[in-house]
Amino acid sequence: MKTALVLNGPNLNLLGTREPQVYGSQTLADVQALCERACAANGFALDFRQTNHEGELVDWLHEAGRLQAAGTLAGVILNAGAYTHTSVALFDAIKGTGITLVELHISNVHAREAFRHHSYISPAAKAVMAGWGVNGYALAIAGLAGMQQGA
Repeated sequence: MKTALVLNGPNLNLLGTREPQVYGSQTLADVQALCERACAANGFALDFRQTNHEGELVDWLHEAGRLQAAGTLAGVILNAGAYTHTSVALFDAIKGTGITLVELHISNVHAREAFRHHSYISPAAKAVMAGWGVNGYALAIAGLAGMQQGA
């Protein structure tokens, strides 16, 4: 059974309390439970992580590259938070490892502040999911399963 690696960046540990009008009232633990159900339904094991540190995300992406090369990782779903709009390092890690990656945003970033309209990650991602709330995680996992079937 392959693993879906779900990575969450800065401030996502505040889900449920941070701007609930934008991000909803569900917590990161709720999102993890949703991902567990979606992975079970799509035949994946789940590895779910969160960090507020850019370098740790880079390290995890490097690890993902090794796991995907070994055939044990289906791909990565990355909600990089604000690093989406600032991090060349994340772009380089994704490109450098060649991982299958779905970029995910809980909110519709294109309907928000102008600085959120640009993503350094999108050019390296296989797909982008935005605006579906936390349900986007389940949709992204299903999309990753579809990519596996097409591979």
